[in-house]
Amino acid sequence: MKRSLRLGVSAAALTALAVLSACGGGSSSSAKGDRATLDLAVASAVLAPKEEVATHAVGDAEGYLSEEKLKVDVINTNGSVAAVQAVASGSADITAADAGAILAAREKGVPVKAIGGLVRNWPWRMAVRPDSDIRTPADLKGKKIGVISLASGSAIYARAYANDAGLDAAEDIELLPAGVGAQALAALEDGRVDALALYTQAYTTIENTGAEFRYLDNSDAFEGIRSLTFAVTEKTLKEKRDVLTRYLRAAYKALLFSAVNPEAAMRDGYQVFPQLLTGKKADDRVADDTKTLNAWIRTAVPATGEPESFEDWGAISEEEWTRTVAYTRTSGQITQDAKLTEAWDDSLLKGANDFDSAAVIEKAKAAE
Repeated sequence: MKRSLRLGVSAAALTALAVLSACGGGSSSSAKGDRATLDLAVASAVLAPKEEVATHAVGDAEGYLSEEKLKVDVINTNGSVAAVQAVASGSADITAADAGAILAAREKGVPVKAIGGLVRNWPWRMAVRPDSDIRTPADLKGKKIGVISLASGSAIYARAYANDAGLDAAEDIELLPAGVGAQALAALEDGRVDALALYTQAYTTIENTGAEFRYLDNSDAFEGIRSLTFAVTEKTLKEKRDVLTRYLRAAYKALLFSAVNPEAAMRDGYQVFPQLLTGKKADDRVADDTKTLNAWIRTAVPATGEPESFEDWGAISEEEWTRTVAYTRTSGQITQDAKLTEAWDDSLLKGANDFDSAAVIEKAKAAE
């Protein structure tokens, strides 16, 4: 089941949600015996070959959710801030939202807490046309950069990228909304923008059409910054610890399955979310969609090693949190350093990692 939810992003709305949540306004989780229902907020308005496939669809189709006696319904939201708002208001129980949005909500008094990592490798990249005269980050001075929207994570990244290159993001670059997909490509090819600031999976979707990009390097300053992170309210964490542990375990098993066999994962995606097919046959879409999904998976699993060696699902080190907080503050999302004991709780991860990885890998290798 999928529903759609659009929420505003104002500071006033976040403040109101903080009051609502503090007063006990709502986890919508319900349990019938040992079977629980959760509402999952996806931090994007449209379903795509990314986390909703690799964690939810695979978890559903491969039986990982049912093994944990869970029923999970999906709602779409218009970005990470809206997804965090959905959780805070009780419209959803859990989300995988940008860590910066979670930290920003905490600073505004919204009692949300990160409980497990998801995207561990920095997903944002700066790209130009292959024949562009932009060769280094410093060459962006005076240029127009296409971002998904001015309120998106890509705009935050573009400003941080320019500042890291020694430019003044407020003076030396101009950000223009370019969207994603064909809209973003057209903006670049028509010369309305000189570069794009998108996430890896979005570029792969465009490259599947035959388009080519040349990527500028990210500096070491972007290493270790965390992106999508599972978050819930403090109330839900207190009341639904076992349910949330079971959900995380199912999601990480599904992610491991997806890493081993992304094509089978994509076919699970079509089964659970048939709208991904956009009226086409699975065999006509699966090759390109698998490339797109795999690009997302690479951001969520260790950058080195084979699936057999993957472990400590959801872990975020103190250094990674420190880097994430610094980036979030530098980018203007928060005004002071966050207390990690207030924003992060890893107490569910031991249970979430309590599964037989070899059995998941064997099942994925055998899947078609």
